[in-house]
Amino acid sequence: MNQDVMITCAVTGDDSKVTKSPYCAVTPDEIAQSAIDAAKAGAAIVHIHVRDPETGNFSMETKHYRAVVKAIRESGTDVIVNLTCGMGGYIVIGNEGLKDTPAPGSDFCTQEDRMRHVIDLCEEGKYRPDICTLDCGSLNFGDGDRAYISTPNYLRQGAAICKDLGVKPEFEIFDTGNLWFVKQMIKEGLVLPPPLIQLCMGIAWGAPANTEHLLAMKNFMPEGAVWSSFAISRMQMPWVANSVVNGGNVRVGLEDNLYLSKGVYASNAQLVTKARGIVEAMGARVIGPAEVRERLKIG
Repeated sequence: MNQDVMITCAVTGDDSKVTKSPYCAVTPDEIAQSAIDAAKAGAAIVHIHVRDPETGNFSMETKHYRAVVKAIRESGTDVIVNLTCGMGGYIVIGNEGLKDTPAPGSDFCTQEDRMRHVIDLCEEGKYRPDICTLDCGSLNFGDGDRAYISTPNYLRQGAAICKDLGVKPEFEIFDTGNLWFVKQMIKEGLVLPPPLIQLCMGIAWGAPANTEHLLAMKNFMPEGAVWSSFAISRMQMPWVANSVVNGGNVRVGLEDNLYLSKGVYASNAQLVTKARGIVEAMGARVIGPAEVRERLKIG
């Protein structure tokens, strides 16, 4: 069991389904405030996606990320900022092979373009993030014809960019082979210790949200890894306990689950508060951003 637990809050995600929640933040100021509220509730890390303020759809624009990070930093709230780099990997397959592929809904782009906002903010220097994510493999994303593509060489490039920028990569693991490749990147010298691993459970069609798969990946962790795990939808809160009792850390938030209880929409702060209550009821301690920075070796 993990006695000293860090909580990550995934504030909005990119899915349009999140916008049905009255607590879904859309504008940069709303996203920043939701992140600040989550931090005050006990989240040491906030995981940020941004949206177009006019449409509510996901966005990759640096200006929106800059505005969110600026608002968080200038609030004086101590929290570790983790920016997604997961956008730009979707390909929707047509019915006639290459004739109609990529189909509408595709956003596939280069690894550098997926990380453009992180590169821009680091080069500007003022609002650089602490962490950014790398989705560590390709995945059939749901039941239709959409796939997320993240090839070994794209990931090598992403890890190298993180290393050059001095931003900690969080390796998002959707299935067992993803973790295998993280170990390969470590072997190739692309990852500074300690590796930060996020196990993403229950997302079709990756690793199911069951303890057997969690233990298989826990037992295959790179040496010295700091790891966390989450499960989506109704499994979010049971998974808080499951992750902690098996030695991991915790992620909650509207990206993964909209509800505090059946039919009751939750804010991010409420989800963090509920997760914190579970952790503390188990006899563990929720640690703050200063201790997490020390654990992760980030400035």
